[in-house]
Amino acid sequence: PRTSIPPFHRCWHRGIPREPGAHWTEPGCQSCTCQGGRVLCDTVSCSVPCSHPLPALAGGCCPTCTGCLHEGVARADGDVFSPSDGNCTVCVCLAGNVSCLSPECPPGSCPSPSLADCCSCNPEKCNFRGRTYAHGARFSLDGDDCTTCVCQGGEVECSFTPCPMLDCPQHQRHLGPGQCCSTCRDPPAPAGCFLDDNDMEFPVGQIWSPGDPCELCICQADGSVSCQRMDCVETCPYPIRIPGQCCPDCSAGCTYMGRTFSNNETFPSELDPCLSCICLVR
Repeated sequence: PRTSIPPFHRCWHRGIPREPGAHWTEPGCQSCTCQGGRVLCDTVSCSVPCSHPLPALAGGCCPTCTGCLHEGVARADGDVFSPSDGNCTVCVCLAGNVSCLSPECPPGSCPSPSLADCCSCNPEKCNFRGRTYAHGARFSLDGDDCTTCVCQGGEVECSFTPCPMLDCPQHQRHLGPGQCCSTCRDPPAPAGCFLDDNDMEFPVGQIWSPGDPCELCICQADGSVSCQRMDCVETCPYPIRIPGQCCPDCSAGCTYMGRTFSNNETFPSELDPCLSCICLVR
């Protein structure tokens, strides 16, 4: 025959009888038990054996490892995915645990475009003459400021410092001590006038005619040339023009109808043979 349980061993909780040793969960995740007619309750203690559990199901108190919660996104067990900030990283959800794998990237520049899309390649450093330089570093060669070197992906490239174009002739260029590029010297003070068109040089104060007998030029002290045309003052109706002379000569004779006559010379007129002409210098 069944042995009846003494009433004082049962528990009454919120109008519901509980047998001695009974366990149940109250709202608010309280775990209760009936012991010797008394109800003892405590907060549910959850033991979660996974790293990325899902939140507790409706009516439950403890997270579940039947899936994964990664970066706020619920993943089903066995899902394969890439994280939002991963560069070609692949993750998998297994029993509440998330495992991620990233591609192995070689040092230096990537050997192929496919790896370059996934790898964050760190350019190689340069070992040059016993010193190490970072990628992109610029330095001079053994203290020579005229040579600039740069580290590019493990290789060092050196080049001479570019010099500006000079607008002075070669004999006026000068390379000073410690300088990389030549500079133009100040031109020496002119000792005369140099004419580039006919490669002639005149001393200061020299007067000459450049080709026109009515034009005279003089060499100035600063090396410049000053030219001026002459004005003919003496005039006469039949002067003689001497080649190479600017002004007509009225004292050497007369020019008449294309012929030249000396002073006091008499000759017949070509317009009227009955007329006689004479050249008079006045």
